[in-house]
Parts: sequence; structure tokens; C-alpha cells
Amino acid sequence: MSKILSRRDMDFILFEWLQVDALLDNQLYSEHDKETIQATIDLAELIATDYFQSANRVADQNEPVMMSSSEVALPDEIGTALAAFADAGLLSASQIAERGGMQLPFVVDRAAFAWLQAASPAISGYALLSAAAANLLFEHGSEYQIQKYAKPLLAGVDFGTMCLSEPQAGSSLGDIRMLAVADGKRFRLFGNKMWISGADHGLSRSITHLVLARTEVAAAGVKGLSLFIVPRDVEMDDGSVVHNDVVVAGLNHKMGQRGTVNAALNFGEGMYMPDGQSGAIGYMIGSEGAGLSLMFHMMNEARIGVGMSAAAIGYTGFLHAVDYSSSRIQGRKAGEVNSVAIIEHADVRRMLLIQKSYVEGALAFNLYCAKLVDEMRCSDGIVREEITLLLDILTPVAKAWPSQYCLDANSLAIQVYAGYGYTRDFPVEQFYRDNRLNAIHEGTNGIQALDLLGRKVSMQDGRALKILAARIKKSCDRGAEIGGEPSQHAAIVEEMLGAVASIVELLCAHDDRQAMLANATPFLDVFGHMVISWIWLEQIIACDGKAGDFYDGKRAAARYFRLWELPRATSQLKRLEEVDLTFIDTRPEWLCA
Repeated sequence: MSKILSRRDMDFILFEWLQVDALLDNQLYSEHDKETIQATIDLAELIATDYFQSANRVADQNEPVMMSSSEVALPDEIGTALAAFADAGLLSASQIAERGGMQLPFVVDRAAFAWLQAASPAISGYALLSAAAANLLFEHGSEYQIQKYAKPLLAGVDFGTMCLSEPQAGSSLGDIRMLAVADGKRFRLFGNKMWISGADHGLSRSITHLVLARTEVAAAGVKGLSLFIVPRDVEMDDGSVVHNDVVVAGLNHKMGQRGTVNAALNFGEGMYMPDGQSGAIGYMIGSEGAGLSLMFHMMNEARIGVGMSAAAIGYTGFLHAVDYSSSRIQGRKAGEVNSVAIIEHADVRRMLLIQKSYVEGALAFNLYCAKLVDEMRCSDGIVREEITLLLDILTPVAKAWPSQYCLDANSLAIQVYAGYGYTRDFPVEQFYRDNRLNAIHEGTNGIQALDLLGRKVSMQDGRALKILAARIKKSCDRGAEIGGEPSQHAAIVEEMLGAVASIVELLCAHDDRQAMLANATPFLDVFGHMVISWIWLEQIIACDGKAGDFYDGKRAAARYFRLWELPRATSQLKRLEEVDLTFIDTRPEWLCA
């Protein structure tokens, strides 16, 4: 069995639970069949195994190097892996045929890409950013911009980046200073960007930077931000292609995901262009002042991608821990003489079961979100509107919950290996380092918490939450009809849903917004546990009437989550109900004494 992901579980999620083959009845996907879906997953698994997995260790041990020209050098294995992925056409798997895509369901695209993320989150990051940049341009770019920039991104000819943060402005985008000066139909950009993944490399013909900046007449704050295409290699008026006035100021040396270049970029500070002017040449996307709303199209896609990456890294760590514990002989059971594999010890099985409940729940949840994208594409009117709202409220959870709990799973994987897990002789220590980033980038988990409590649960008079609650309630009704363990699980999920709805009503009615948001992160934790418990309910409903170790394992993981995880989340509801002010009342000087 592969130690990258479980193909058996993937097939269960896609076909036995989500029933994605039913999507093929829709005209959008009617050219495909179940065999096409399976062949796509087969291909992704093959590329992940033959290219990404073998390059992952090389990329970790050989960090990017900045050359004297400010260009960045990477191990050849990274380029070879990405070329195999691009040549297979998987970068554009879910794009419509008119855009050069395979027109596969988005959930199949994400399931295939999860194999690459599990095999090497660092290398897959280049593809993730490029596809997200292309999707933004297809939605909001001009026809020229689509042909010039979006299509080369999906073909793997060029790669893309997302340039938001600045040295003085991380998550506070209203403080962005990057200046865009009009120069005829184009702009000249001046300023600095920080934490830019994929900032420079030789993996593609060029790099398409999508940059948030403000024009000279822009309003203050986020309303003054516009979005620009800034190609690293820009075509001048005479048809010549030159290096744009964008240079790497320095590399950031990271704890994990070292194979993804991360750097500070200087725009308009390095050189004069051939036309004798300074400033990085850029082209506005959409209208002036619409930059943040356009960028959120890419950012939200990237956030769900980060959640899937977290789930995938946690999952591969779990599979490695299962494999190791099945072959590592140490210790004896009480009253026995012969040594046994450590998986025979109850505490090791405890750690493995916790991991299983986290990673299988997270993978299933993120694929559920991907299927919502397909439901949205195949609908219109009020149905499409409601699915869009459902995705809006689930996106912070899809990013943040796996980033926290699948990291915990990686920590437990190290514990299963014990001392060996803490060494570089085994890969689980790298999995932990790689996954630690996911709670930070594309909006920290704290930002996701503020977004969920401060905006998503109350938007449109709580309509998104009501849509989610209706779906959860429908699942609970199905579980109750089945009886037995699904019924027990359903009763607790429904009880928790009611408690969360009451907390939301209480907090949103609070007259002190600072106090209301002070406990946003615990709220996200509780909300995420409610959602994952619902996903586990859905999975054990899909297991009903089926026998065998695989299905029994699903039931055991759901049982653990219900008996051990939900009570912990429920205890936090009491503190939320009290609108506890401990975090506000704690004075900064108390922490510095």
C-alpha cells in the first residue's frame, strides 16, 4: 500500500460517499465516465510516486540559492517533477475545453492534486499558485490578458505568484504602500513585497506576479488597492523581451517547505528599463480599486489548497506511522514472552487512531468543499447563490482546521517513531516541519477565525450559517433513521449544532465588538470540530451495512472523534457563552515582566 495517500480511502470518499460519478450526468462533465476519473487519479498517483516523492527529500536538503545576478537556483529534480505534472495536462484538469482543459469535475482535480501535495507540498506549491493565478485571470482578466498570461500558466510554460504582503504589512493589507504610477496604458510599480512564494527560479519561461498596489490617486486603506500583472520577463514596445525591474532582495530561509522559493522582492528599485524609465512594468486587472476583491478569488482558492495540503501531509505522516509501527518489534504484552510489533500496544493504537480521525476527516472535508464547487458550476439562480454562501462560510474552516489538527497528527507520527522520529533518518520530522507553515500562510489561522466569527457567520443575516445548518440537520435525520452508532453520532452533532447557533446569536448581539472577537480562535476551533464531526457522520452513514476492516476502521475513527474530541470542544462552548475577557484583560506588561 502506498505511504503517500490511501487509494482505498480516496475511492471511498469519491465514489461511495460523494458519489462523484453522478456529476457526469451533468452536461458540463458528460464527456467523461468513471473510468476517466479513475485513470486521472492513477496518473496523479504515478507522477507523485515516480517524481514528486523522490524529489521531496532532495528539495528539503538543498535549499534555494541566490546567485550573484539575484536569480535563484534550485535542484534539477524540482523542475523534472513539475515538467512531468505539466506534460500530463493535470494543471488544467478542471478547466473547460475552450480554455485548453480536460473539463473534469473540480473534485477530481483536487483529489488528483492531493497526491502531489502529499508527496511534496513544497514542489506542488508552484503548481498550486500558478493554477490559482490562471483561474483569477480567466474570471477577471481581459481577453488579451487571458491569452497572454492565463493560458501559459495552465500549460506550465509560465508560473505565477501572489504578491500581497509587505515588510510592514503582513495581514494588514490596508497598510500596503506599493505604488503604481500610470504610464499610458500600463503602470510603473515601485515598492517592496515580502514572503513571496515562487518569487524567482528557472523552472519556467517566465513568472507572472499578481501584485496588489495603490495608484497615486487611490483612497486610503483596502478600498484603494488595485491588482496588477507584473511579468518577470516583459515585452517592450519594440517586441524585445527583457527582465522587468523586479529583483530578489533576499531569500527567506524556512523551517519547512524549503523547496518552494520564498523571498523579498523589490519593484522599481533595481534598474532602468530599456526605454530609459525606472519602475516595474505592470498591467491593471479589472477596474481601479477592485484589487482586494479580485485577489480574494485567488486567495480563497489558495486557502482551500492550503487546507488540502495540510490534510495530505498529515495523511502521509499517518501512513508512515502505521507502516513503521507494524514492523517495529519492541516490548511485550502483559503476561506474554515474545516481543511484538509496537502497533500491538494500546497506546500506540491510540496515537494512530487520533491521527486517523484527524487526517481522514480533513481529507474528506476538503474534497466535500471541492464538490461544492462542482455543484455551483452546474447550477444557477438561488441554488448557485446558496452554494456560494456555503463555500464562503466553510473556507476559513477548510484552511485552518486541517492546519492545526493535521499538524498535531504529524506530531503524533513522530511520537510513534519515538527517538527515530526525531532524527533526519526518517521522513516524519520533515512532514512536521512542512506542515507547520500551513497555519501561517494565505492568512494565519487567527485571521481565519476573525473572518469566520466577525463576518461569515453573520453575513446576510446569518444566511450562510442557516444553509450549513440545514445540510447538517439533514445528515442528522438520516443518521437517526439508521439507528445504532450513526444515530448516537447524529444526536450529539445535532446538539452541538444547536449550541453553536446559540453562541453565534449571543456573540453577534454583543455590543462590544472587541470583546466579541476576543475569543474568535476558540470559536473557530469549536466550529471546526462541529463541521468535522458532521463529516464523520456522513462517512459512517456511507459505511452503513458494509462489513470489513476498512469500514470498521472508519467507524472506530468516528467513535474516537465523538467520544474524545467533541467533549473537549463542548467544554469551550461554556467559555464562549460567558464572553470571557481574559485575553483582553491581560495587560501587555504582565507578559513582559
